[in-house]
Amino acid sequence: MQSLISVLPYIQIGLSVSLIVVILLQQSAAGLGGAFGDNFSSGFHTKRGFEKTLFNASIVIAVLFVLSALLALIVR
Repeated sequence: MQSLISVLPYIQIGLSVSLIVVILLQQSAAGLGGAFGDNFSSGFHTKRGFEKTLFNASIVIAVLFVLSALLALIVR
């Protein structure tokens, strides 16, 4: 149990950095062109390939981060 307490902050740091990277790699449909109304259909496309993989990875990493934060609260 003591080793978990000492390793958990490093796990959270790794998860947070990887979550930031995965979110920043995703394309945003709310660009400057979309602000002026010339990109109406961009919000209604199906995610495919690498975009879908990044989306699913961000969900998994976010859930793991929340679980590690809850575990840190319970252990302490």
